[in-house]
Amino acid sequence: MSRNAPDFEDYLRTIAEFTEHELIPSEPEMVAAGEVPERLVRRMAELGLFGISIPPGYGGLGWTMEQQVLLTLEFTRASCVYRSRFSTVIGLCSQAILDHGTEEQRREMLPDMAAGRQVTSFALSEPEAGSDATNVQTTARRTGDGWVLDGSKRYITNAHWADTLLVFARTDDAEVSAFLVDRTAPGVSTRIPDLMNGHAEGPVGEIDLDSVVVAQNRLLGGVPGTGIAAAMRGINHARLHVAATCVGQATRMLEEATRHVQERHQFGAPLSELGVVQAQLGRCYSEMEAGRALTLDAARAFDAGNIPRHRISAAKLYCSEMVGRVADQCVQLLGGKGIVGPHPVPRMWRDVRALRIYEGASAIHERNLGRAMTRSVAADGVLPDSYRVR
Repeated sequence: MSRNAPDFEDYLRTIAEFTEHELIPSEPEMVAAGEVPERLVRRMAELGLFGISIPPGYGGLGWTMEQQVLLTLEFTRASCVYRSRFSTVIGLCSQAILDHGTEEQRREMLPDMAAGRQVTSFALSEPEAGSDATNVQTTARRTGDGWVLDGSKRYITNAHWADTLLVFARTDDAEVSAFLVDRTAPGVSTRIPDLMNGHAEGPVGEIDLDSVVVAQNRLLGGVPGTGIAAAMRGINHARLHVAATCVGQATRMLEEATRHVQERHQFGAPLSELGVVQAQLGRCYSEMEAGRALTLDAARAFDAGNIPRHRISAAKLYCSEMVGRVADQCVQLLGGKGIVGPHPVPRMWRDVRALRIYEGASAIHERNLGRAMTRSVAADGVLPDSYRVR
């Protein structure tokens, strides 16, 4: 697809059709192979999915955040494992590079990222730096003409097949900085786990860095100490995408479960005629639509110019908890099919469990939002990211 952006409604329809006619039908093939088929990764690149958040000046499609959310709602009706293949490109890494990289780094990295030729991975989490992202232990020691990195990372999406790792490390001044590291550089090793509880076809990876030499021009932005700001820029973007992913997954599971209760007869009638089943479906639909509205509202606020980080946090928290409840109810409605056999809902049930942990665990969002509320009311008399006129 040309990187000259098409009409958005036409593009949205193209992605919806791609999801319906290629991604969803290929899920059994993906499960059997244990990985996303390479032909589908190529199709994602051809359709521009790696470039939806990257500006046209750098080879992308440059859609607004609201448009990105609408696209995510469509392509995540299919397995969220598909999304993981390009999620670190469109969110975490590209946004950090856009806002905190040098112009030379943007020109070098972003066009290839948008075209799907350069897969990037966001290497922040460590054994002692998960929810506490500031506790990075990986070090970057300055040398005469660059840096030497030592440390380890874990739970890193796309780590095992990325071309470039965006590695966060503590520099000599104890500040956290970010580095663009070639995954095949001497001293870099990656591995994937033997077992995943969900996302089995797109496992996270671990990274070891043993005296990895990095040139000075691979320091993001060219100056040390901007790592946390760069990380949060990517994370706030990614959290909205995760919230939208939860809504997309809930949509698919509810469609599958509703189809089942219409077709499954017990006691001489379809299960869908039972009041208790109707109540379950109605409650799930209401929660899903509340998540959709919250996510789109946060996206519109994002596009207005100020990143509404508390509203984004609330959207990610609510939607990831919501999709867990919906998934559980859908498995229950499937009865035996929810436990035995190849039905997509139980596989999606396992996959969405991780979304309560990715981009900040639910308990951390709850704590941070509570702290923000008390501080904001004490200082200004209103809630954070308030709708109130002041």
